[in-house]
Amino acid sequence: MQPRWDRINSAEAIGRARRIYYAYLERCTGAAEPLGIVMAGEAEAGTKAGRVVFDLPVLLPSEQFIPLELVRGRAGRNRPSRPAMRN
Repeated sequence: MQPRWDRINSAEAIGRARRIYYAYLERCTGAAEPLGIVMAGEAEAGTKAGRVVFDLPVLLPSEQFIPLELVRGRAGRNRPSRPAMRN
């Protein structure tokens, strides 16, 4: 149930989902872990409409589901360490 990345601005969609998720975290400390975020489609992006969901949602045609893994970023992704440059 991934969004059609070829049809949306993925950076903007994930950024909106993060804002919705972080607002949820501020309001509901200690609450259950959500599965992801459902947001209004690109046409309604200015409305900032969205909600945190705890079960797999049934989406309206204009909605997008962003899984929590994408909202948080990839956990466990280690960057290769670069040796320090010494002169």
